[in-house]
Amino acid sequence: MTQALPAHTRRELEDTLRARYAQLREEVSRELLDQDQYDYSDVAGKVHDPGDESVADLISDLELAAIDRNVSEIRAIETALDHLADGTYGLCVDCGDTIAVERLKAYPTASRCIRCQERYEKDHGGAPPKL
Repeated sequence: MTQALPAHTRRELEDTLRARYAQLREEVSRELLDQDQYDYSDVAGKVHDPGDESVADLISDLELAAIDRNVSEIRAIETALDHLADGTYGLCVDCGDTIAVERLKAYPTASRCIRCQERYEKDHGGAPPKL
């Protein structure tokens, strides 16, 4: 295990994580409210022809996918904040080395160093990291 992040860098990254967390929670709330406002029948129209229904299904699926992506990012942020609290933030979950500050600034929820992330993606076909 290598040296921990400097305190000012930890604070900066924590502020970034908390700001993004608040933004995502607001977006998810707004998306859920918007979805409640538009009933499936409103989107598909009163005449349910196959084209209208497939468009309504697509719109609904896209909205749900956006919510799912945001919820996944919220969970990643919560994990990063937990790691900040227990002192393990910025340490690779695979090898224990320090994750480069540049990587954390670009991707504050990174849980692996770049070397381990590349290996993970190669071994798992580019699958997203497990939280």
